[in-house]
Amino acid sequence: MTKQTFKVDPTHTSVDFSVKHMMVSKVKGAFHEFDVNLVADPADLTTAEIEFKIGVESIDTRNKQRDDHLRSADFFDIENHPQMIFKSNNVTKVSEDVYEVTGDLSIAGKSNTETFTVNFEGSGKDPWGNQVFGFSAEGKVKRSDYGITYNAALETGGVLIGDEIKINIELEAMLEA
Repeated sequence: MTKQTFKVDPTHTSVDFSVKHMMVSKVKGAFHEFDVNLVADPADLTTAEIEFKIGVESIDTRNKQRDDHLRSADFFDIENHPQMIFKSNNVTKVSEDVYEVTGDLSIAGKSNTETFTVNFEGSGKDPWGNQVFGFSAEGKVKRSDYGITYNAALETGGVLIGDEIKINIELEAMLEA
């Protein structure tokens, strides 16, 4: 086969994250606005070219005050950096349905190379005859690598906000006609 363009279904796609809070629990959140450009040979996913843009303003941790603080210059600085962008530069097949996707991730004006584990969840025809593909991705990034260092020390030791951010993505896409 040859490379084809996939159209991502935003109603069946999610971008979620979690971070340690007060060294004892996790705060979870999501980004609701994103745009994905995905071009690949469905028979050889190592050919994939992926560009994932996330509208940082769409952050949602179920707490308006916290979300507003995350949008500020203390964290994402959305006034100057309204998007996070991931652009792949290498896809390696690890096992039957597991891939390592490496690329450049830009957050708050800083870029680093990151690798995410992507599982091909399967494909099939939807009720309208479209070929649909499912993927899940996970990875970890350190917010300090992107200059996001705001924090507060706790009286008991440790810090208010963990440095490691866990990212989980569920993605459904179909081949464009």
